[in-house]
Amino acid sequence: MMKSKIILLLSLILWSLSQGIQAQEYKFLEGPISGITAVNGIDQPVTVKVIYDNYIHLDGLQSDWGFSILVEGLDKTILFDTGTKPDIFASNFKKMGLDASEIDFVVLSHEHGDHIGGIPAFVEMKKGIPVLFPQSFSDAFKKRMIRIGLEPVLVKEPAMICKNLYTSGEFECEIPEQCLVLNTKHGLVVMTGCSHPGIIRMLKEIKEMFNKDIYMVFGGFHLMQKSEKEMDAIIAEMKALGVVKCGATHCTGDKQIQMFKDSYGENYFELGVGNVITIE
Repeated sequence: MMKSKIILLLSLILWSLSQGIQAQEYKFLEGPISGITAVNGIDQPVTVKVIYDNYIHLDGLQSDWGFSILVEGLDKTILFDTGTKPDIFASNFKKMGLDASEIDFVVLSHEHGDHIGGIPAFVEMKKGIPVLFPQSFSDAFKKRMIRIGLEPVLVKEPAMICKNLYTSGEFECEIPEQCLVLNTKHGLVVMTGCSHPGIIRMLKEIKEMFNKDIYMVFGGFHLMQKSEKEMDAIIAEMKALGVVKCGATHCTGDKQIQMFKDSYGENYFELGVGNVITIE
């Protein structure tokens, strides 16, 4: 009799705890954006280090399907996406001489394994910091972040992450996604994960939301299935939007990347694991 009462009591406690988790109220990153003008922006160089990518830039590192970059030189240091495999993420991270203790925020573009898969490796290096991701991520993912020691912060609208660095806000589509937007005196720099909502749609909306021209865009553009004719139109639209510099990688597609290279010429830049992009 006593044993059954203890089991019942434990069951009630577990149920109560589960209800508490289900009722979890998450923080939202607060917007709206403000303070951006046509002529203001970063006062010192910002560096972007490619940790995870389909392509290799430095020998000794490992390529794999996925994407992750580290943004340094701002008030805060930002890890954007974490690649696919924890072991590859950790290996590249360490071989590049990066220091997890210096990272202030993790920002995730969308809930696909090739962008969130390296999280277990990261939390082995550092916990207790905010992880910013679109509000539409699954409840299971949100709860998992709490369980492994990160602090979920949900993103809905465009908002400031730190001085001169913003989230685009969540683009609603079948695969919701956000990207990073850096404010420079040359114009906006857009950093994408996979561009599932459509790279041109995203750039158009960012230009309108931030009321500033786009100077540079790089990351995954998800154009693998696009024909040469479709690519010509996409590149023409990108140039019409005023994009001066471009770097395409990850899910863009080899043939499509070559078309960007051919079209942008000296204003095209490579990514690849181990590369460092300096933005001034």
